[in-house]
Amino acid sequence: MRKFAILLVALAMVMGTGLWWSGDGATPSTTTSTSSTSSTTTTLAQPASVCLAPPGKTSTSSCATWTRADDWSGSPPSIYTTSFAPFATEPTNVAYVAWIRTSTTDLALYPGYEGPGPTSLSRGPEMVPTTGYPRLLAAFNSGFYEKDGPGGFYVNHTLYYPMIKGLATVVRYTNGTVDIEAWSGGVRPGANVVMARQNLSMLVDGHAAASSTADNSLWGITLHGVPAVWRTALGLDDQGNLVYVAQSDVTALELAQTMVDLHVVRAMQLDINPEWPIFVTYAGAGAVGPSLFVPNPNQISRRFLYSSTKDFFAVYKSIAPGEAQPW
Repeated sequence: MRKFAILLVALAMVMGTGLWWSGDGATPSTTTSTSSTSSTTTTLAQPASVCLAPPGKTSTSSCATWTRADDWSGSPPSIYTTSFAPFATEPTNVAYVAWIRTSTTDLALYPGYEGPGPTSLSRGPEMVPTTGYPRLLAAFNSGFYEKDGPGGFYVNHTLYYPMIKGLATVVRYTNGTVDIEAWSGGVRPGANVVMARQNLSMLVDGHAAASSTADNSLWGITLHGVPAVWRTALGLDDQGNLVYVAQSDVTALELAQTMVDLHVVRAMQLDINPEWPIFVTYAGAGAVGPSLFVPNPNQISRRFLYSSTKDFFAVYKSIAPGEAQPW
């Protein structure tokens, strides 16, 4: 079944996919922002529905709709979540997806007490700082330990590891925008960068899976050496919003195809294997009511409210574009 699924994904890359986003009646806003790599972006009022068509047919069999995950944070909504089975032949293989509006949020990065790797530099709070609780919307896993996948790590004006040209990088800029890009700068980010975190090469670029995804050995050491494991990724849609995905039992190629199916322009793989996928939402201001959106028995909902082993991302309601993250 797994080999058959891989062949289906490869075929979909050539012939197109049966997965698309269906309009849900949401009225687009006219919010416009400027980034370092694109002139303008228009932020939709909310993401569209994800629909899967039976093979060879144009009508949909089912649509997975989005649910707002931040009812308490005001308007417009900043985070939506949904889940769906990307493979018609494997209904138990589920992708858990979170959509993050970048125009109303701050993406923050925090070191853990072991990751990034060995350093004499201050690791900061190693958790969500209490000063950030009033605005905390979500938190989720980052990438590999540096010993497992060398990459740059920059936050709070501190360069923990030098940036490496060509690696996939999530960047937050001082103008308030976020990008996922193949790094083309120097070893230290410029003054217009608030945060930057690298992990491997690009998973998706130009709406297409990277050719390197065909070689699963390039995408991390898997538990027991099996090719298909839990994998996570972070992508950017064509409106400049972030899309997080956690999916079980997938190869790098299949994960990339899921991101493409979600109409992501560019994406990077984050952590892999059963222990690490985690996406937490909060039921109210003050970090109350943490809840695991990704149903991982190896994680707990309060994971980021005390000292964390590995680095992680947090999402805050924004006050001003490009502001410093709580520290």
